Amino acid sequence: MALAIFDLDNTLINGDSDHAWGDFLCDKGIVDPEVYRNANDYFYQQYIDGSMNADEFLKFSLKPLRDNSMAQLQQWHSEFMQQKILPMMLPKAQQKLAMHREQGDYILIITATNLFVTEPIAKYLAVDDIIATAPEIIKGEYTGNYVGTACFQKGKTTLLKQWLEDSPHDLIGSYFYSDSRNDLPLLEIVDHPIAVDADAYLTEVATAKGWPMISFR
Repeated sequence: MALAIFDLDNTLINGDSDHAWGDFLCDKGIVDPEVYRNANDYFYQQYIDGSMNADEFLKFSLKPLRDNSMAQLQQWHSEFMQQKILPMMLPKAQQKLAMHREQGDYILIITATNLFVTEPIAKYLAVDDIIATAPEIIKGEYTGNYVGTACFQKGKTTLLKQWLEDSPHDLIGSYFYSDSRNDLPLLEIVDHPIAVDADAYLTEVATAKGWPMISFR
């Protein structure tokens, strides 16, 4: 059994779930559409460029969780899954997940997008576990803050190492599939780094290092 780690956004799904959640909030008029959409696009471009400040982004993205009840958010998320996420599903990605299941590997998603958005997606994909930025919950409601380390860039390696301390798994024979330059710290510590529909910067690095490059599109 090996650890098969997957990034979520633009890797296992054809799009970014965090950005799509922002679009969903705008489409429903839950937030000011013009103001929120502009900020959502701004932070997403920073993410693509590898220059995003995680604390600033999380302050922005977790505010709608704070401003609405848990029950209402869960109802909206069900709509979000149907309207935004299911159309992003990639058969080739699910075939790769099935291949690792058949090998007996342990499948782990690790994503910068917060657990509220991503945990139901991970359940839909039937993976074994997920590591993601954890929104703070007090008395059953979101506070708008997050706990622990932001699961972004080097934070992914930090959280993975913490997860490994409490699990029977290790990185011997491990895989990591990702599209993003932001995931280079984690790609560099697994035995089998694999670039999936990679951005331009990761494509350059993968070419130079001889890493496999594949597509789920």
